[in-house]
Amino acid sequence: MIFWAFSFIWFKIANETYRPITIIFIRLSLAVGILAIFLIATRGMEKIRKEDRSLFFLLSFFEPFLYFLGESFGLVYVSATVGSVIISTIPVFVTLGTWIIFNERLKIINYAGIAFSFIGVLVFLLNGNGSLSFNIKGLGLLSLAVMSAVGYNLILSKLVGKYSSVFIIFIQNLTGSILFLPLFLAIDLSHFMKTPFVLKSFVPIIELSVFASCGAFILFAHSVNKMGVTKASIFTNFIPILTAIFSVLLLHEKFTVQNIVGMIIVIAGIFMSQINGHRKNVDNASVLAGKTA
Repeated sequence: MIFWAFSFIWFKIANETYRPITIIFIRLSLAVGILAIFLIATRGMEKIRKEDRSLFFLLSFFEPFLYFLGESFGLVYVSATVGSVIISTIPVFVTLGTWIIFNERLKIINYAGIAFSFIGVLVFLLNGNGSLSFNIKGLGLLSLAVMSAVGYNLILSKLVGKYSSVFIIFIQNLTGSILFLPLFLAIDLSHFMKTPFVLKSFVPIIELSVFASCGAFILFAHSVNKMGVTKASIFTNFIPILTAIFSVLLLHEKFTVQNIVGMIIVIAGIFMSQINGHRKNVDNASVLAGKTA
């Protein structure tokens, strides 16, 4: 969770020099190389079944492709803290998605939690005069990321158990890098070639690859194996809190009492929405849920 929380900070620092698509493409490419070495060394490479090929493509199309487009460009317009709060609503929408797609019945406390989390987001974004404080472009792009994550998790529920978590992450990053390659070549390559190498901005991209795209998932998968999905996945709700703390310390973002209250309401709502809200088969969909940046 610390690695995933830091991912918002690392992106903001990298974005001072490099464009979003450049950051994403380099990040994914490095992650593919790291995971490939890991899988080859551990003999973890698997053969994708013919009936699962389309699912793997859709998985990668939702995330990292659409998700990273929404999140990365969204973070250009909003602070790391606001971005993490909006992204933290993913488990809520996953709950709604499983209800719609899998006809999961929710408890009253789950519905209350969903409503509570939205109230918390509003409190977090409200100005002192009662008007909303956010960039509409940033909010729209981050909403795209949230919806993409929902699609990702619903498809993921059909793949977990068939393949190892590390292999699934490897394939989604590999396919994602292929999808981003044309965008990088057409939009960012010229800018990237003209941009002087800035170590301060490039190191965060490496950190995103090593710690967020690879390390966080491997550690989380190991935790799920040791303590179960339910106990492990609930920790994703701490990401916005950690991001806020790191943003204050490293990015010097201002943090008010209102921000703290709003964030507490969001986190409380997410916890409420997850209480006994999933059966075992649907809970598996949350193995990698919440944040996959």
